[in-house]
Amino acid sequence: MMIQCKNIQKYHGAQLVLSDVSFEIREGEKAALIGRNGCGKTTMLHLLNGGDKPDQGEISISRGAKLGFLAQIPQAGDGETVYDILLRAFTAPLEWQRRMRELEALMSGPSASGAKEPEQWLAEYGRLQERFEAAGGYEMEATIDRIAGGLGIPAGQYTRPFASLSGGEKTKIGLASLLLEQPDVLLLDEPTNHLDMAAIEWLEQFLKEYRGTVLTISHDRYFLDKLVTKVVEIEDGEAFTYHTDYSGYQKEKEARLLQQFADYQEQQKKIKKMQESIKQLIEWGNRSNPPNAGFHRRAASMQKALDRMVKLKRPVLERKTMDLSLQQEDRSGKQVLVFEELGKSYGTRTLFQGVNETLRYGETVMLLGGNGSGKSTLIKLALGELEPTEGSVAVGSRVSIGYLAQEETPESVKQNVLQYYREQAGIEEGEARGRLARFLFYGADVFKDIRSLSGGEWTRLRFAILMEQKPNLLILDEPTNHLDIDAREALEEALEEFPGTIFGVSHDRYFINRLAARIWSLDHGRVRSFIGNFEDYKQEIRKLSEAETAAQAWKAEAAGSKGAEAGSQGKEPVSKPAAARPDTGERRSRKSDASASISLEQSIKELEGRLGQIDADMLEESAATDLGRLQQLHAEREQLQAQLDAAYEQWLELQDA
Repeated sequence: MMIQCKNIQKYHGAQLVLSDVSFEIREGEKAALIGRNGCGKTTMLHLLNGGDKPDQGEISISRGAKLGFLAQIPQAGDGETVYDILLRAFTAPLEWQRRMRELEALMSGPSASGAKEPEQWLAEYGRLQERFEAAGGYEMEATIDRIAGGLGIPAGQYTRPFASLSGGEKTKIGLASLLLEQPDVLLLDEPTNHLDMAAIEWLEQFLKEYRGTVLTISHDRYFLDKLVTKVVEIEDGEAFTYHTDYSGYQKEKEARLLQQFADYQEQQKKIKKMQESIKQLIEWGNRSNPPNAGFHRRAASMQKALDRMVKLKRPVLERKTMDLSLQQEDRSGKQVLVFEELGKSYGTRTLFQGVNETLRYGETVMLLGGNGSGKSTLIKLALGELEPTEGSVAVGSRVSIGYLAQEETPESVKQNVLQYYREQAGIEEGEARGRLARFLFYGADVFKDIRSLSGGEWTRLRFAILMEQKPNLLILDEPTNHLDIDAREALEEALEEFPGTIFGVSHDRYFINRLAARIWSLDHGRVRSFIGNFEDYKQEIRKLSEAETAAQAWKAEAAGSKGAEAGSQGKEPVSKPAAARPDTGERRSRKSDASASISLEQSIKELEGRLGQIDADMLEESAATDLGRLQQLHAEREQLQAQLDAAYEQWLELQDA
């Protein structure tokens, strides 16, 4: 047992945050701590880390266990660089290394010969060397590069002062420093925030293989499904444990709530029946002449039994979440955004070029790419906030844009929630308060200062304003950031019902899987389009990668065969004339090329067949009257045509080889 919590209670001032929390985490388990925003998850992590103490209850941590806690932003001294922060994990090995250098100097000095100390120095050196090796001292630099590279921290950033970095960069480096320490228990608060897709996938794999125990707070449902085997939910100040991943938790929680509701209803029937019996007995006792004390005694006995009964709480089957309903004032034209040979550069650095894509009415397109690849720049070009270096962006007819930026609460705005919302929405106070309640701003919440709002509250407020604008094109930059799981699901439901067009940037793979009909992947300065959601995209990328690897192998094999043939020219045959030898380099090269050519011809035949089928489907009468179906078929045809063109090029290269 690594962590054991029993009946934990914690107040923040007069507010009871945790009332009765009990759970256990065993050695090597990967567990999640989940719950709505403000339920006390981060408070619980601080209690486990020793940063605070519970008002009641007991927390037990395995004796000698080393805990590592991911703080929101690591603290750094004056002048400390990124590399200094990463080296913190090796403080002890670095001290041993310094002492070893001292001993080496002493043992190689002129006074070392004939003295008694060299034997002691040699023994101490041996002990330090063993400890240094066991702590991974000799692989220190390689380990730092591996973990920093996995999280997307470039080596060029090592020498930068830590204080000069953004909040997201600091959090990422804090996570890298924590992983380098390799504590027995990792306590992680939203570790996937500020990470791009590649870094999140790397972190998933790292934590799955991690030998220690992991307890993480996360609203990333895909991440939880990949990593955890236990879910601890904090709800109404209590903890409920589920021995499964996130998807399993959803099913088990639904079954538990239904069973609790059935038990509650059964108990309520029993209580009502007992109350009626007590009332009846008292009436019978009073009617008797003289009054019958026996009836009263039985009534009193039943009342005591009723008072001793442990009353079940009525379970909440559906909790309140933001009530988002997105409508459009007017529909746009067929073509919503058209990018033609679009490119953007900053000085000598080119973010992307040659972007040729069309966003059509009714589509939901998700833009994927690593941090710094240019996703936000592409959005700003679409909004007209930036001028392209080359090419153009055309906005279609009757397009009304609603934009949700990835931004913090504005420090310059000195208004409360109600004032800000009324100003943006242009409605009177009574109606504004009613609509804000739909986004969980109740009572005194509407008088909160804008600058004091949490990330989740600020996002909910901006969605409330967006709902009033009624756009037909939604451009969303990381819309699920800071939202809890309930709010994310409410957002997904609203977007599924939205009749207009959606263009989004997100690292939330669960969100992308549920909504995306097409993926635009921005990688190495190019945008590629894929039909389907995130899983379809990953599968297509895997296929393309395998095809590329196979093509490279064919080329390498052909080149090797030619080299062998060239090297053998001019040599005399030993036993048979060249014409009679069955396995010359030339024949092997031809066999390899022939095999590759046959495989490509088969692929070309299949692609041509699929294109022919799509052309036939587009000519059908049912498709001609279904705009959405035609758009989907057209997009699929474009993708297949691109694959066919690439296959033709490979086939021609083989013929020329």
